[in-house]
Amino acid sequence: MNGTKKSPQSGQRADQERHTGALAPLDSHSQITQKLRAFYDSVQDEGIPDRFLDLLEKLDQAEKAAKPADDS
Repeated sequence: MNGTKKSPQSGQRADQERHTGALAPLDSHSQITQKLRAFYDSVQDEGIPDRFLDLLEKLDQAEKAAKPADDS
């Protein structure tokens, strides 16, 4: 034995796939979940475009410039 154990559910899903040729709904949901997580991770790794960083900087400057006017 190699030390890995299969859960009873994973064995049932494999049996279902062999007999029906289709994935169980849970497997479909798992695949969708994995793909969405991979997509989210890739988007998160892209970073913020420079033009958005410039806009955020301009907004910060505008807020700082407007703040002293609000205090008077």
